[in-house]
Amino acid sequence: MAEIVLGLGTSHSPMLSLPGEMWGEYAARDKGNPMLLSLDDGRVVTYDELLASADPAISQRQTQEIFQAQYEACQKAITALEEAMIEADPDVVVIVGDDQEELFFDDNMPMFSIYWGETMHLTPRGIGDNASPATKASMWGYGDVEMDVPVDADLGLHLINGLIEQDFDIAHARYMNHEAGGTVGPLGYVEKPIVTAPRHQAMPHAYAYVVKRIMNNQIRPIVPVTQNTFYPPNQPSPKRCYDLGKSMANVIKDWDSDKKVAVVGSGGLSHFLVDEEIDQQALNAMKARDDAALAALPRYRLNSGSSEILNWITAAGACRHLEMDVVDYVPVYRSPAGTGGGWGFAVWR
Repeated sequence: MAEIVLGLGTSHSPMLSLPGEMWGEYAARDKGNPMLLSLDDGRVVTYDELLASADPAISQRQTQEIFQAQYEACQKAITALEEAMIEADPDVVVIVGDDQEELFFDDNMPMFSIYWGETMHLTPRGIGDNASPATKASMWGYGDVEMDVPVDADLGLHLINGLIEQDFDIAHARYMNHEAGGTVGPLGYVEKPIVTAPRHQAMPHAYAYVVKRIMNNQIRPIVPVTQNTFYPPNQPSPKRCYDLGKSMANVIKDWDSDKKVAVVGSGGLSHFLVDEEIDQQALNAMKARDDAALAALPRYRLNSGSSEILNWITAAGACRHLEMDVVDYVPVYRSPAGTGGGWGFAVWR
């Protein structure tokens, strides 16, 4: 009988792989971000609108000293997660992540999907000539070595079959296309279509980050579980994600194997606007195993980047039998408008 021996929750922002002295430069991209959402009602707002209503005290948080201290805190937390992985020594790592125009587009975007091919190819992310120095300096965090990462196809298939028996409609994939592209939106808060030209299809960032920064390229077999957290109209609710995690735990426990399993929730917490309130509500509810509090999280504050909190919630459901320890929570306000992210790191054991 298999056993879940470890859970991890980790942010995967490019900022985590970017030196603190470049954080201010990275913030320049926020001025044109079309996915900045009001914390009051979830509507799309501009950077200038956020700046006009922001607490003036936020502007005091963009000093180089603060950024450097926050950078160092994040690196320490990432190391703690890497050490927890080494100590638990799982045979397979189930990674719960989301897709952002990498595998799925509006021609076919399932709510939940499990990849169970024999391998998943990781390609270092291409960087255009027009990319900013900050962007170029951060992409190593999603992989710096081209490789075929092994997938535990047996567990992947077992999860698909078992979750279907527990009333989850799970899509599946066994290979990636050589090249893919498409369009997402417009719908809901995605006000304009996001068009991706055909490009080489490889491991999405949510999984590649874990392979590089948490495993440190010391590869263990993985099972990628994809949740459509980002894009309307079929985003799962917090309750559905927590229930999925609990069902995943049941299915893994029934797997006829003596393997040790880790479950990782990749992404979040709040971004591209820092929302310390929703972050703390989610962290406290996960730690307390509070189903009702998780189900009550306001959906309009779980869109855009903050939707990745749902990946943590699924991992929390799968690790409900373990104790959650928040290694660190680092709210980084990278601009006077309050843009940035609540970077979180947690261990279940």
